[in-house]
Amino acid sequence: MSLNAAELYAAKLTTADAAVSPIASGETVSCGMAIGQPPALLSATANRLRSGDLGGIRLYYKIAMEPLGKTLLAEDVIEKVDAHSFFVGDPDHETIKRQVQTGHKLVSFVPVHFSQIPRLFEEIIDLDTFLVTVSPMDAGGYFSLGTNNDFASVAARRAKRLIVEVNRNMPRVFGQSQIHVSEVAAIVENDVPLIEAGAAEPSPEGLAIGALVAPMVPDGATIQLGIGKIPAGVALALQEHSDLGLHTELFSPVMADLIRTGVITGARKTRHPHKHVYTVAFGTTDSYAFMNDNSAIESYPSSYVNDIRTIAAHDDFVSVNTAIEIDLYGQVNAEFIGDHEYSGSGGQFDFVKGASLARNGKSIIALASTARHGTVSTIVPKVAMVTDPRMDVEWVVTEHGAVNLRGKSTKERADALISIAHPDHRAELTAAARKVTLI
Repeated sequence: MSLNAAELYAAKLTTADAAVSPIASGETVSCGMAIGQPPALLSATANRLRSGDLGGIRLYYKIAMEPLGKTLLAEDVIEKVDAHSFFVGDPDHETIKRQVQTGHKLVSFVPVHFSQIPRLFEEIIDLDTFLVTVSPMDAGGYFSLGTNNDFASVAARRAKRLIVEVNRNMPRVFGQSQIHVSEVAAIVENDVPLIEAGAAEPSPEGLAIGALVAPMVPDGATIQLGIGKIPAGVALALQEHSDLGLHTELFSPVMADLIRTGVITGARKTRHPHKHVYTVAFGTTDSYAFMNDNSAIESYPSSYVNDIRTIAAHDDFVSVNTAIEIDLYGQVNAEFIGDHEYSGSGGQFDFVKGASLARNGKSIIALASTARHGTVSTIVPKVAMVTDPRMDVEWVVTEHGAVNLRGKSTKERADALISIAHPDHRAELTAAARKVTLI
């Protein structure tokens, strides 16, 4: 006789220590990214490694936050973890500093577009265990992945063992976010507050850039925004727009605000009309509550949301992303500082390319003209690493202006980019361009 959902739940409910006890030395383990990292399960796994009860494991993760930083990536644990990061987070920065000082490799970066990470779990990574935070189970026996669909919905089903941490603070989200209790090996409950991240006040540069970007966004357009002070400035500048649609890699508090105020309705979207589509969310207690049981908000795997073909199928698609630097050739670096990976490519190129292929689409790279309190130009002679190739970069916006590089020669590109650089750095950029006869 088969058990009903409530009986299955009760049978699988256990402690974090018991839930992770089947993990064996040498296994390949992954966990939810960012807000989806399950603190109790990660702590229990780290304690096994600390005690010697568990030998080395191979770990795949993206955007490590405190739950990972204090457990599997902690200084006294990471030596027993073969760590592979898809996107460098704050704990990784500290790890990279240590490995530079000691010359001992501690974390390996995996270059991959966000759209392709689910495919790695389907075709490349033989995943033994997946650990993730989920919402409480509904009457039909389904948990929701809430803030995290990204690669979680694929990894959860490709793993030989799925262990979930149920947290009543995780929002229930629709779309393709559901995991049935029958798919789960073990369940723990841990109602801790979710990490709050992603809320940012716009910088003065962000406000200026927003004022330049807003007229480029027609009413009824479908938008994608990144995260930070500049996207916050763009969002604020869109307050007078109407019937915008949302198809975005990242759902953030500014998007919840635009939906609340009626700026984003999705009424004129080509795909998923009246639905607000994302693959991963960062937020606040307020925005998580707004997401919860909101049938207009849907999440899908990054292999769908970030697929260039999906993005390009939206008419009037406008993508707005930030960068660390852009060079005079139009190459964009959004991930590298100095000699090391600072973040990751994420899904930026997915949206740069997809938006450029959409009917009446626009791809915009928006960045402040300087960094480090004005001492460093973000428009440079040559970037350290290419995230977006020059052939695909279109609009570039700083607080000093907006230029479209599409169709411009290398000389015209250099001239255009110098024109929107900070005035204090234009002479040195001009000299650098002339040195290589770029202008």
